[in-house]
Amino acid sequence: MWVACCVLAVPALALSFKPLSPVPLPEAQVEVGPSARKGWVVYEVRPGDTLAGIASRYGVDPRHILWSSGLQDYRLQVGERLFIPLVAGEERPPRVPPGVEAYRVRPGDTLAGIASRYGVSVLDLVSANPSLESLDRLVAGSVLYVPRGAKGLLLTLGEGETLVDLASRFGLSPVKVAKANGVENPAELRPGDLVLLPGIQAKTTYQNLLAKQEAERRARLEAERRRQEELRRLAEERRRQQALGQARRQQAQVARPQVRRVSYREGGMRWPLSGFRITTYFGQRGAFQRYHTGIDLAAPYGTPIVAAKSGQVEVAGWSSVGYGFHVVLDHGGGVETLYAHMSRIAVRPGEWVEAGEVIGYVGSTGWSTGPHLHFEVRVGGVARNPLSYLP
Repeated sequence: MWVACCVLAVPALALSFKPLSPVPLPEAQVEVGPSARKGWVVYEVRPGDTLAGIASRYGVDPRHILWSSGLQDYRLQVGERLFIPLVAGEERPPRVPPGVEAYRVRPGDTLAGIASRYGVSVLDLVSANPSLESLDRLVAGSVLYVPRGAKGLLLTLGEGETLVDLASRFGLSPVKVAKANGVENPAELRPGDLVLLPGIQAKTTYQNLLAKQEAERRARLEAERRRQEELRRLAEERRRQQALGQARRQQAQVARPQVRRVSYREGGMRWPLSGFRITTYFGQRGAFQRYHTGIDLAAPYGTPIVAAKSGQVEVAGWSSVGYGFHVVLDHGGGVETLYAHMSRIAVRPGEWVEAGEVIGYVGSTGWSTGPHLHFEVRVGGVARNPLSYLP
């Protein structure tokens, strides 16, 4: 059984604190930082090793290894001993096991797409990234670890935790775990370093993510089903209202087969209110205000509104363009009057009303800032100044 400070029984590595005399390169001066060294790791070169790879593994500058080992160039010989400086006071990035690639997620990436690109399974990716929260959504710019060599569970070494602790927790041989991670001295590992546990798969995490993915898919389908159902209901309601309106218009025509149509020239109009004051006149109200298509008559809430001229009720109901409860009377000859912002309507579409007959009551519905009547006169569908038609 190992302890945290032991050295693996392999010939590649030993710790040394013996200072070495640096041998400078003959053709160029190697500049190294002023950091104080506390010792060296003695490393024996193996087949396939490169200086850059070894330097990356230990988080040092390749030039430091050149200087410490007295090398003349970057070429290495199998069995050659390198002295890798351990630098005090410098933080190195977390160590990543050999054969594990750090991939930065790009927009549009999916877990399945990355797995297919690298020739691994989605389970392999989940095992190398057990903190994943979704199989569907990846955050662009985040780092995903991809196993290119040995596959297994990739964990972060915690404070006070050793490689031996991780191996024991999962019932693995410490020597096997050390070999899979390219570690020859467990003391090299620091908290935050990544450790690969070969042959271990995060199956439970993967199954939980699959279940979460399926639940989210069902929730999306249910939300879409409800949306479509609501659209169908609204469409059906519109058709029903249109049919009802058509039926009422036909009924009104049958009930009044001979509606008397009068032209505007047969008589003038009367004021639709009593006890009012004009608050807004017809026309342009200001450089940045909308054109006012009628006149506003302020009166107490509930004041009766009467027909300015005899005619047939063309519209009586709620307006979608700001008039609130309103009534439109057809006086014949293309002449119409509109009464808006009512608190209550007293007539129905199709009815005939005489001049002076109550058609509603003053209110403040729709786009209104207080109780008043918005009164319009339209000729041929064009708004005219009501004051030109009133006494």
